[in-house]
Amino acid sequence: MTQTSFRLDGKVVIITGGVGLLGREYARAVSEAGGIPIVADLDNDAAESIAQGVGTEAIGIGVDVSDPAAVKAMAQRVLDQYGRIDGLVNNAAINPKFDAGEKHLDTFEDFPIEAWNQSLAVNITGMFLCAQAVAPAMLKQGSGAIINIASTYGISGPDQRLYIPDDPEKPRSFKPVTYTVTKAAAIGLTRYLATYWGDKGIRVNTLTPGGVYTNQDDDFVRRYSDRTPMGRMANEREYCGGLVFLLSDASSYMTGSNLVIDGGWTAW
Repeated sequence: MTQTSFRLDGKVVIITGGVGLLGREYARAVSEAGGIPIVADLDNDAAESIAQGVGTEAIGIGVDVSDPAAVKAMAQRVLDQYGRIDGLVNNAAINPKFDAGEKHLDTFEDFPIEAWNQSLAVNITGMFLCAQAVAPAMLKQGSGAIINIASTYGISGPDQRLYIPDDPEKPRSFKPVTYTVTKAAAIGLTRYLATYWGDKGIRVNTLTPGGVYTNQDDDFVRRYSDRTPMGRMANEREYCGGLVFLLSDASSYMTGSNLVIDGGWTAW
């Protein structure tokens, strides 16, 4: 193993949800490793802006990952411009945030079917469609790496105690059922595709991050940190090493795996 094994020189990598906190860090990490990040996001203008800031060859593309035609058009545009697709990071997802005073009061018993369907469409159907769209190019090349971004809540149930406010007068929140279900499905999709394309040169792995500090309420940060062996939340750059590893030749004999980076959350 050499240091160059971790390089992504000249590799074209599509990153969905590329405008989000982690998506933009993934794009920056790909560029720093020598790759060409394609910042794909529902917000076309923001995607182009992020792309301009991470690499001279990077581009931003507006795409709704739940729309089959839009996803195919995204893949075709990348092929038209670069002639290849070497990596796909399925990062786009609906993930309710528990900050800025936002509350999620829907109990499972009252959870809206509209919210259920929307989360399935973006969080898991989007991964399915994007993997389908890049597959022809990767099969033709005989190589490719796909990373499905899951969550610790995809391998363990949410600790709903984290969302109980210290002030008993405040309403409690719930991490919704859709997040756990879709992130668990992402791991299943990884295993299916890894075995389906096992001898075709396409590697498919899951990256499972833990919680990221995004200026959440102090009480929430304290509770989360107390629940984590390392005693803190992650910062937004701490998943980039794992991402580059899974995209690079350093993980050349790795497929169907789930790389968990969670500060020890799931060790307890």
